[in-house]
Amino acid sequence: MKLIPKKYDVLVIGGGNAALCAAISAAQEGASVLVLEAASAFFRGGNTRHTRNLRCAHDSATATLTGPYPEEELWEDLLRITGGQTDEPLAKHMIHESKEVLVWIEQQGVRFQPSLSGTLSLGRTNSFFLGGGRAMLNALYKTAGRLGVDVMYDAEVVDLDIQDGAFQSAVFNRNGEQHRVAASAVVAAAGGFESNIEWMKQYWGEAAENFLIRGTANNQGKVLRLLLDNGVQEVGDPTQCHAVAIDARAPKYDGGIVTRLDCVVFGIVVNKHAERFYDEGEDVWPKRYAIWGRLVALQPDQIAYIIFDSRSSEMFMPSVYPAIKADTIAGLAAQLGLDPAALDKTVQTFNQSVRPGSFDHTILDDCRTEGLTPPKSHWARVIDRAPFYAYPVRPGITFTYLGTRVNKQARMIMANSQPSANMFAAGEIMAGNVLGKGYAAGIGMTIGSVFGRIAGREAAINARQ
Repeated sequence: MKLIPKKYDVLVIGGGNAALCAAISAAQEGASVLVLEAASAFFRGGNTRHTRNLRCAHDSATATLTGPYPEEELWEDLLRITGGQTDEPLAKHMIHESKEVLVWIEQQGVRFQPSLSGTLSLGRTNSFFLGGGRAMLNALYKTAGRLGVDVMYDAEVVDLDIQDGAFQSAVFNRNGEQHRVAASAVVAAAGGFESNIEWMKQYWGEAAENFLIRGTANNQGKVLRLLLDNGVQEVGDPTQCHAVAIDARAPKYDGGIVTRLDCVVFGIVVNKHAERFYDEGEDVWPKRYAIWGRLVALQPDQIAYIIFDSRSSEMFMPSVYPAIKADTIAGLAAQLGLDPAALDKTVQTFNQSVRPGSFDHTILDDCRTEGLTPPKSHWARVIDRAPFYAYPVRPGITFTYLGTRVNKQARMIMANSQPSANMFAAGEIMAGNVLGKGYAAGIGMTIGSVFGRIAGREAAINARQ
């Protein structure tokens, strides 16, 4: 085993948004910083490569946001999507800090595009990165390099030396050799365990074999496992995760944003028995889209189908794969491998329950069903205009919510409920503190940016002491 001769002030494990925010923040405090990224330089950044936007509180419109998004409203949104399953003091602290991080992250070279309108309804609440997640990452890596942060790629951490709640060193594999590096403080920002199908099967059984992983294949949960095995207190339900309905034809890993489907609200969703199973119009899409992965995961064979007609065919961002098309519902069913009579009955029953209203996909409109179980609360329109379309969907897992418990300083909490001496966490590896369940567009990046900045600063201060 080779020993890295330099002892760093702060070691950051991970290479995505949370990790880079931590590295930059620590370097700005004068700390020497090493980032260990398990991926190659081309695939650096974990799930951040696939992201598009950041949800932060702000008191007034900006050059890229159409209006205010007060702390109270963001808290209400978070409370609604989690059903109250969140650490309230920590979540409110994150929301308050998000106002400042929105400015801070732009100061690190990240550029935002003009506000978006349309079906996503995010122009007031979410800032979209110009060039997407990869451009955002490139800006952060450039700033980190300018600040003197060292980065090692293809560096997979395989062991941690933790004694009495204090980090001593990490062992990582690189170029076929093992290396050991010591640091005065560590920031874990290495993601969840969604790419570890065997670990997922502990909670989901064989159903996990049908899960698709939207992001990196590198999130195997090794660092999380090492931390929990070394006495860090866990937080979160291991079955809860950010899971959306994505095109069933997507690859097992790294399909990214182009496989996501935003058309649920414009039609109906049926399982392999051609039966509806949930209210497709429950709430505006950015607040409810992330429940659909879990809903599909609970269906037979973890497969479902979004059905809509030509009236809605151009109202949403399509998948990278073309929709399946037919002139009749029965013909569509045949292409999907569904019972034509069953699907026709489901569509006809739905159509008969639709009540007249003023369709408006940007608000909670009055187009709904009556006497139907489950109902469709908003945006209900009859499906009767040929040609008819469908997308097959499977659960697309973005990240898991089981993680390390932290306090407001992003310091890990040990099993004895005492803060660690020098261990901090940021991003998906600690997201379960804020997200007990549910998801709102851009909130993952908020968690990563806010707690990354805090973790880096606090780790640097800790190292000086």
